[in-house]
Amino acid sequence: MSLKLKIAIASGKGGTGKTFIATNLFNVLQKMGKQVNLVDCDAEEPNDREFISGDYMHSFDVTQKIPVVDESKCTYCGKCYDYCNYHAIFFLSEQRVIQVLDEHCHGCGACSVACEYGAITDKDDVLGTVTRYKVQQNTHLIETRIKVGVHSSVPVIKEGIKAAMDAELVLLDAPPGTSCAFIQTVAMADYVVLVTEPTPFGLSNLRQSVETLRSLGKPHGVIVNRIGLGNNEVFDYLKNENISLLMSVPFDRSIAKIYSNGQLLTNASDEWTMKFTQLFDNIFEKHGNSSY
Repeated sequence: MSLKLKIAIASGKGGTGKTFIATNLFNVLQKMGKQVNLVDCDAEEPNDREFISGDYMHSFDVTQKIPVVDESKCTYCGKCYDYCNYHAIFFLSEQRVIQVLDEHCHGCGACSVACEYGAITDKDDVLGTVTRYKVQQNTHLIETRIKVGVHSSVPVIKEGIKAAMDAELVLLDAPPGTSCAFIQTVAMADYVVLVTEPTPFGLSNLRQSVETLRSLGKPHGVIVNRIGLGNNEVFDYLKNENISLLMSVPFDRSIAKIYSNGQLLTNASDEWTMKFTQLFDNIFEKHGNSSY
């Protein structure tokens, strides 16, 4: 089966309603009978399961190789220390002390290349887990979650996305911001939905997100959430930059109440079911065929 479309739902900051959009879009695609997987790529704080329930299927650990120094073979030459760009090796030559700082290691293997004496081997270090939940017959939620203390969620996100590629449609609920985790997520997408809010802070972060996506050559559009909360500057920006306004969501107490209770707006409102259906149809019409 060929993959038809991968859509990332992202934002330049937290709290804009990214998960609100991702989970409701996923819910609508289920209602449409689509074969769809939702990947919670916010591995530091995954929360899609607050809104999407499913039966546990399986999980697996994501690991990387980190070095182990055999001090009986080590000559304390310091080459491994010099080769490490991440300062993950503590080394005192005169005191003949060497230690790998696991929490700083990126598993690049440079120290092993540097060592000429066979003093460095490796071991598996668990970075996090990827868990699959069955929501319906053809729909699954895949959650990425890093282990406390792990510095980068990128390897875990990468494996979570890879695990979702057995569906014809894949939704990627991206981590907030424009850091490496954001880039890893959107790089895998055919189209990116940016969610923002009509405030100066929301607009500032939207600009950063748009600039990043343009540098990656990723097609994108914007959903403005909480209309009525701030001002109209974000709409002027979209018009001036010729960026598609995909949908607007009002700053509405009834919507906030549904969301705060862990419920889905598209289960409570036929009107919003239609709007999210139209959102998908518009994206698929323009970008769906590009990934066949």
